[in-house]
Amino acid sequence: MKKLILCVVLFVSMLFTGAPALAAGGEIIIINKSNNQLAYYKNNKLVKTFKVGTGRMPSYTPEGKFKIVNKIKNRPYYTGKIPGGDPRNPLGNRWLGINARGTWGTTYAIHGNNNPKSIGGYVSGGCIRMYDNEVEWLYDQVKVDTPVIITTSKKSFNSIAAANGYKVTGGTAVPVSAVPASSVLKKGMKGAQVKELQKVLTNKGYSTKGIDGVFGPATEAAVKKFQKDKKLTADGVVGPATKKALGMK
Repeated sequence: MKKLILCVVLFVSMLFTGAPALAAGGEIIIINKSNNQLAYYKNNKLVKTFKVGTGRMPSYTPEGKFKIVNKIKNRPYYTGKIPGGDPRNPLGNRWLGINARGTWGTTYAIHGNNNPKSIGGYVSGGCIRMYDNEVEWLYDQVKVDTPVIITTSKKSFNSIAAANGYKVTGGTAVPVSAVPASSVLKKGMKGAQVKELQKVLTNKGYSTKGIDGVFGPATEAAVKKFQKDKKLTADGVVGPATKKALGMK
């Protein structure tokens, strides 16, 4: 009987202390919209910080305390009818859904993106964008029910954690990720690397029908023709062998 009473007292105490419950392994994700950075804590220690893209308007990306409620690999982009895994998919290849504004992880999420140049800016309709390779890493670390704090603050990540009731450790100046250089270029990608590819192909006599930084059908056709002429696998994907033949780094 005494044990039962003690358990009840402890349970009631936990209800009214307001102390947040940590996910297994002391995981927390904090997103600061003032500098568009995301911090990942494990075992209550700051592990990594990343650049992210957030809402085009301050109100688009919700602020508050949420949780990761689902994890999806290669989620289709239903609005544009683009299947999951397609390089044109603006959701990238990993989706960490959060329960913001009464939704259940299907509207707001931390996810990848097929436009690396957008990361770091105020660009989205409300989601938090990351580089594909970095959201893959984060996806493998976090579990469902991991707390997510989204705010706009001038405080350090550790101070934001403390203000929300979390005792954390670790340096406050973990290096933010740099723009990753993709080892493979393929249809649907955009950016400076694609533009460089188009210039090189055009200079070699393989027309991409413009140098706009968008890897579209014309660029793919030019790559395939070049690959065929060089007796490479003509798949339209610019990997290490094709880059070497083109003289690209």
